[in-house]
Amino acid sequence: MLKSTFKILGWTFLGIITFLVLYLISVYLISKITVNSDIAQVSEKEAIPIYILSNGVHTDIVVPVVNEIKDWRNQIQFSQTQSKDSLGNFIAFGWGDKGFYLNTPEWSDLKASTAAKAIFGVSSSAMHTTFYKGLAENENCKRILISKENYQKLVDYISESFNNSANPEWIQGYSYGKKDAFYEAKGSYNFFYTCNTWANSALKAANQKASLWTVYDKGIFCHYQ
Repeated sequence: MLKSTFKILGWTFLGIITFLVLYLISVYLISKITVNSDIAQVSEKEAIPIYILSNGVHTDIVVPVVNEIKDWRNQIQFSQTQSKDSLGNFIAFGWGDKGFYLNTPEWSDLKASTAAKAIFGVSSSAMHTTFYKGLAENENCKRILISKENYQKLVDYISESFNNSANPEWIQGYSYGKKDAFYEAKGSYNFFYTCNTWANSALKAANQKASLWTVYDKGIFCHYQ
């Protein structure tokens, strides 16, 4: 009986290790495959600037607060931030696991239960929004010029990620700073669909260079070296 139990545990452990190895190899290799690599260049005059912004782990999609195509102030209000500062020119959108977002402001706050729920996709999601007056390009912040047509597609993708696209549901009492806020979002975070997968899919929706599939930020940024 004991021998049979150890055998089952051994095969289970081997299966987990095999899965993790195959997962990591797939993450690395597939993330290197570029989609939309032949997209036509847009002139500065006719283009709309957007940014991809990473904190080293998580990727945000950053867009103008207002232009002729979309006025985000109708849904994401300055008054819902601590500062209530209305001078922001750009707004960053970052989708992610709700429990992780709200209960883990610092890595030291991470609980095993929160991580497990996020990995296995059993919790809900949230959208983190942050206002910026301006951004400086660097290795973690890349400026992209896109056409108005593709920007509209990006707007649609972001809007549809909220639980209520017409009137996003503000999650009161939570923020990381003075110029950000959280909102209810659709979908669940899991092993195969992370915050970076969402951002990568946003670029795909806007017909921009992106990874075929990725779960980490470098899988996006490697296409914008």
